[in-house]
Amino acid sequence: MSMLENIFGVHENAMQLRQRRISLLGENIANADTPNYKAKDLDFKALINNERSMSTRRTHDMHIDHAGGSKNGLIYRVPNNPAADGNTVELNFQQAEFGKESARYTATLQFLENRIGGVRRALRGE
Repeated sequence: MSMLENIFGVHENAMQLRQRRISLLGENIANADTPNYKAKDLDFKALINNERSMSTRRTHDMHIDHAGGSKNGLIYRVPNNPAADGNTVELNFQQAEFGKESARYTATLQFLENRIGGVRRALRGE
């Protein structure tokens, strides 16, 4: 079964990160009129590069965790046009990012579906 252990590769983690980013962008859109709300985002590139560059994993509680920086990858967006009430959500930008991230999420999902279909065909002997 070692052939099927890492069948999705980095795409499994990418899917989870994309889902998390869509959720954050949705929260930003929902709080566009909330005074002093700070727009949050996810540093997707840094998180996925960190995941790809890790060649070792902690296998014991006494091992040192070598992951550097912020583990959750949460960043706060600096607005181009700050609001007078302290809200940093720029609705047009957030909606555009939400649309782009939704398309990326769909593409990742389709890639995973194709990978599963390929494995299924291989197991059937097609």
